[in-house]
Amino acid sequence: MDVEITKEKENQLLRRKEFHFRLKHEAEGASPSREAARNALIKALRCSPNLLVIDTMRTEFGKRETVGYAKVYETEERLKEIEREHIIERNFARAGKEKSEGTVKEEA
Repeated sequence: MDVEITKEKENQLLRRKEFHFRLKHEAEGASPSREAARNALIKALRCSPNLLVIDTMRTEFGKRETVGYAKVYETEERLKEIEREHIIERNFARAGKEKSEGTVKEEA
């Protein structure tokens, strides 16, 4: 997956950097998961996984490109103060939820 940063902005008031990005993916059919996109951005931006948040991602039908908007905060505390709860959950709580959902009880 190739990462292209199309726009970068330093937001001093909120103590974060804001990025507009484009991911070019070669996988047949499926768009990249949020987790895969986060991992690609973490490598490209060389930042801590705990400080990067993907706000939006969108893939147009028929294209192998995903465009989105991500933010890298200076500290985890600042991230928790500013970010909306559902965005934090989308970016960080997914792995824990998928593991717990995998253990479904079967009824007799």
